[in-house]
Amino acid sequence: MPDTSSSPASSPASNPVGSSASSPAQVKTAHQDLHHEQGAVRGEHPGRSRNPVVKVADLAWLEFEKPDLDRAAVFAADFGFAVAARTPEALYLRGTLPGSACVVVRHGRTSRFVGPAFRAAERADLDRLERATGRPVRALGEAGGGAVVDLLDPSGFPVRVVHGGEPLPALPEQRPLVLNVGSAHPRVNATQRPPREPARIRRLGHVVLETQVFGRALDWYLDLLGMIVSDFLFLPGQRDRGPTMAFVRCDRGSVAVDHHTLAMHLSPRTGYVHSAYQVADLDALAAGGEYLAERGYRRSWGVGRHVQGSQLFDYWRDPDRLMVEHFADGDLFSCDLEPGWAPMSASGLSQWGPAVTRDFLGTNPSPELVRQVVRALRADNEIDTARLLGLMKAMKP
Repeated sequence: MPDTSSSPASSPASNPVGSSASSPAQVKTAHQDLHHEQGAVRGEHPGRSRNPVVKVADLAWLEFEKPDLDRAAVFAADFGFAVAARTPEALYLRGTLPGSACVVVRHGRTSRFVGPAFRAAERADLDRLERATGRPVRALGEAGGGAVVDLLDPSGFPVRVVHGGEPLPALPEQRPLVLNVGSAHPRVNATQRPPREPARIRRLGHVVLETQVFGRALDWYLDLLGMIVSDFLFLPGQRDRGPTMAFVRCDRGSVAVDHHTLAMHLSPRTGYVHSAYQVADLDALAAGGEYLAERGYRRSWGVGRHVQGSQLFDYWRDPDRLMVEHFADGDLFSCDLEPGWAPMSASGLSQWGPAVTRDFLGTNPSPELVRQVVRALRADNEIDTARLLGLMKAMKP
């Protein structure tokens, strides 16, 4: 693992990454409230690779392990998933949009996140990854078939890149409500009575991870998978040391995609933070939250609207305390928008909504958290005392 004094994140002027498919002249350099009021300063990380090996098209699915698949299936239904398939050893969950299952839950001894699977834009991309990494392309014997390359990112997460397979057909949608907004009144002689029911999941949106090797991990996703940064966050007073969080999207050229498909932040821990699933609208999100509350599930934070990404959000804990999010109305960016830069702070996580909770931030004091911090400070990674104190200050509710 790199020392922080020479890592790409801490030495932006010597960082080998540059522009992607868009030339620097094509990249928008004036935010003007379209994105964020701050852009990069000279020499900072550009947020994209000069020559990535491939450019993944989307996040295909996430893989988890759970000791009790029956309990996992009950929560999945209450949260709004549909079951695509079920075997004695695995549960395949899907949204209403056509495509693959978006969550695979396998039977395991403990409840844990395993890793993400990304969708390759074309079959030849798997061969390019095989040549670049030495990891073989093989047939995928589940989740609809197809082919896969199994990788390992610098944080230790197994990462799959997949292509092909038999797509699932669309399911009936939970339709957004027709709203009377401003002077536009499309709803006349009709009432609004959204049912209190599960907020039906449309699709997987993103996954958020924490890592002790943020700089190495970020560049791995940019250089190998061709992803690009939408927003960087930095610790107040430490911007010269580089960013400590990145919201990363897929690069599909002029096609606008989710503000982030992957987000990562520097932490004394390495692991899963949360995953997010799109629902129809604010009413579906709020009514679905009431449904979850009535069934005794625990809300972590919400309802509110984020700053980076602009999503309406509502965070919940599943029965094993893994965090999952309902979201709606997120930003969509094409490839020609440069990264925004903003200071990292707990108060900066939302435009409106209740105050951010310690549960969401993962800062509830515990002996295990103290042990993780001590181990991180002793290890060869990007965590040092200044970084740790900066993170603690920034993430204070």
